[in-house]
Amino acid sequence: MGNEHVPQSPPASAPSRDSTYRKSSGATQRLITLVTDRPVSLYAASVLRAGYGLIYLLFLLREFPHRHEIWGPASPWTPTLARQLFDQTGWSSVLALSDGRAYFELCYVTALFTSALFMLGWRTRAVSVLFAVVVTSFHARSIFMTDGGDNLILLMAVYLAFTACGRRWSLDARRIRLKAARTDSSAGRTRSLVLLRLGEARSTAMTVVHNCALFVMAAEVCFLYGSAGLYKVQGASWGSGTALHYVLNLELFQPWPTLSHFADEHTLLIAIATYTTVLLQVAFPFVLFGRLKYPVLVMLLSMHIGIAVIMGLPLFSGAMIVADAVFLPDRFYTALPGLCRRAVRRTGMWRPASVDRTAGTSSVPAQGRHPDVAGPRNQVAPDGRGAPAPTTEATPARG
Repeated sequence: MGNEHVPQSPPASAPSRDSTYRKSSGATQRLITLVTDRPVSLYAASVLRAGYGLIYLLFLLREFPHRHEIWGPASPWTPTLARQLFDQTGWSSVLALSDGRAYFELCYVTALFTSALFMLGWRTRAVSVLFAVVVTSFHARSIFMTDGGDNLILLMAVYLAFTACGRRWSLDARRIRLKAARTDSSAGRTRSLVLLRLGEARSTAMTVVHNCALFVMAAEVCFLYGSAGLYKVQGASWGSGTALHYVLNLELFQPWPTLSHFADEHTLLIAIATYTTVLLQVAFPFVLFGRLKYPVLVMLLSMHIGIAVIMGLPLFSGAMIVADAVFLPDRFYTALPGLCRRAVRRTGMWRPASVDRTAGTSSVPAQGRHPDVAGPRNQVAPDGRGAPAPTTEATPARG
């Protein structure tokens, strides 16, 4: 009996390994499906396209009187200095191809039209590439002459060139809808199997590129907020709650000195705003997967509006506000028109005209009435007897 072989049970770790493998494979499959199934956040991509196109258009229009001093031949950062920097950094700019005044004016007008077309979503696939070239060229030409808000616009312009940012709220989307309405009659036309396979492969490739670009944009914004918050934590003035006090007293960031001094007088509010800024930026990457992100985004919106008004940095604030839109799902944008209508109704600014369907208050007799509704065939005589039905036929209803 002692020499008999006793079968041993399998190790206890085997089931756990199998379950872990199944969980990891399931998570990988869900990730692959998320990336390849359909393009995500099409409305958010369209908001980013329209937002950055509008911001850069306003930026170029605002600097139009000073364009020669910033990017033109009269700039202190001369084309020769720009080329020397290009040799060291590897950047390039179409503005540096010629020192002529006419060539610069042509490039500036092209940049204005490109920003406008990108904002409207006209031929977005080609215009998005041209917009990225424009932003890169103007940024590289005089990298030390702007306020730094165009750094984020540069990154987002490059990322947007890889997204399907023209499928919603654009001229391209309108043209596609009209074209689909005209070609409904030829929808039954057959296509070869090879063309169908090529179309599916092209659609899948575009979906993967679009989704990956949006994920990179979201990660970029998270990294920006997180790193800014961690750098602030290391500063003594942010830890003591006095950082905004020193910012408000810098002449470089005082477009309205009276407003800056008025805000600086409220010491307690300045300390609260200082600590809130650090808390929002550090916590931002950790609240993106719950409903807490919505109040956080609202507070960040208020913070950026304050930076734009009090510190005079509208380009940077606008770029950050538009970047935050990447975290709002499509269901938010589709529900937004209904929310706006309900808000307008509550304020009493707009009320739908009430339609009175009774015959007594209607100035025009209704046509094609229901048989149960009192009409020429169901009139009651003054003595209570039913009036005889008219011999003529009723006019056919037109609606």
